[in-house]
Amino acid sequence: MQITSDMLTTMNDAYRANPVMKAAALAMGHQPLNEVVFNCENAAKGRFLFNHEVETMKVTNQKSSGRCWLFAALNLFREIAAKKMNVEFFELSQNFIAYYDKLEKANYFLDSIMQTLDLPKDDRMVTYIVSTGIQDGGQWDMMANLVKKYGLVPKAAMPETFQSENTRSLNAAINIKLRRAAAILRREYRGGASTEALNSICRETLADVHDMLTAGYGCPPESFDLEYKDKDDNFVRVAGLTPKTFFDQYIAFPFDEYTSVIHSPTDDKPFGRNYTVRFLGNVVGGDAISYLNADLSVMKKAIMETIDAGETVWFGSDVGWFMDRANGTLVNDLTDYSPLFGGMAFDTTKEEKLDYRMSAMNHAMTITGYHEVDGQPVRWKIQNSWGEDRGEKGYYMMTDEWFDNFVYQAVVKKSLLPAELVAQLEKPPITLDPWDPMGTLAD
Repeated sequence: MQITSDMLTTMNDAYRANPVMKAAALAMGHQPLNEVVFNCENAAKGRFLFNHEVETMKVTNQKSSGRCWLFAALNLFREIAAKKMNVEFFELSQNFIAYYDKLEKANYFLDSIMQTLDLPKDDRMVTYIVSTGIQDGGQWDMMANLVKKYGLVPKAAMPETFQSENTRSLNAAINIKLRRAAAILRREYRGGASTEALNSICRETLADVHDMLTAGYGCPPESFDLEYKDKDDNFVRVAGLTPKTFFDQYIAFPFDEYTSVIHSPTDDKPFGRNYTVRFLGNVVGGDAISYLNADLSVMKKAIMETIDAGETVWFGSDVGWFMDRANGTLVNDLTDYSPLFGGMAFDTTKEEKLDYRMSAMNHAMTITGYHEVDGQPVRWKIQNSWGEDRGEKGYYMMTDEWFDNFVYQAVVKKSLLPAELVAQLEKPPITLDPWDPMGTLAD
């Protein structure tokens, strides 16, 4: 179909004759569109009241970075450490773990290029790797690989820097370095360069990235002294800790007891199966991404039992839909475009939203509570990492209907899941392409 002058005339005449469009133009001329279509009636569903919740510390702030997946995990871990230390407030170094994430991602990128040297440069896999480069986002299993390899440190041992809190420009510079290396590696490979010569290019590039990161983020401590005052006003000093001994002594999170459950109701991913994603990771030689796809009822039951046991839950969702950032609410139909623009994507199914790239996980937070009526959850309490000036001092409220539509992943204990589902982890996983919606990173 071509757009003709007759079609334009018909559409223009219909627009001018429509008083709703006149009102829309007046409103949109001075207000953001999401405020013009804000549904105050549905916003009233956002009650911050919960009859099951875990007491947690004040929220953190990832600033202008896409490190939510790390912040959400460290928010979970710091509660464990704070109890062992008997302190009111404690924060782990997000900078420390983000530094190693970027360094490992750079190496993962170079390794991926080495694995695909035989493919044409316009092959979809090569294009994906090169266009993606390195970025802030990540997944639970990627975080676990980092902590297992490097440990963790208190925030005082490696504080934030301007670059760690404002990552865009340094990310861009590192990606220039890595894409240049990709071009050189593929050129040298076509010219018959030896494997050792190619590896030398990778090592030189990685050394350059190391220097860029260290200049921007600082040098991670190999050892440090832990000092704090506990709730009883006792001064405590533990000298000579390493990042790994600190993790082992104060956190010791049992990663092997947990797994990621996803909800992807698409016909290409049957429930009750284990999945992984090709070329999605950060640590070469680390554990692969692993997902168990299950019905939402399985996920919710495990989350509720986790909260009841006094633990919080790392989860991933799509906050691009129906989020009131100022008031901290996640409510279905919080915005309503239909009076102005007719049918939008809001009446599509979760499956259609995934299949047609309308939605995918893009942000990780922690669930710290829920409100139950007649045995069923009706809303959930969320700890975000966007500072205290949004929501209820940084905490958000998610209705259960919003959960149904836009929550895609949660990390829970295997023991809380059906045995037949956990048994799938012993079988070879189904491998998804990296551009699959379940390959989306939280940032």
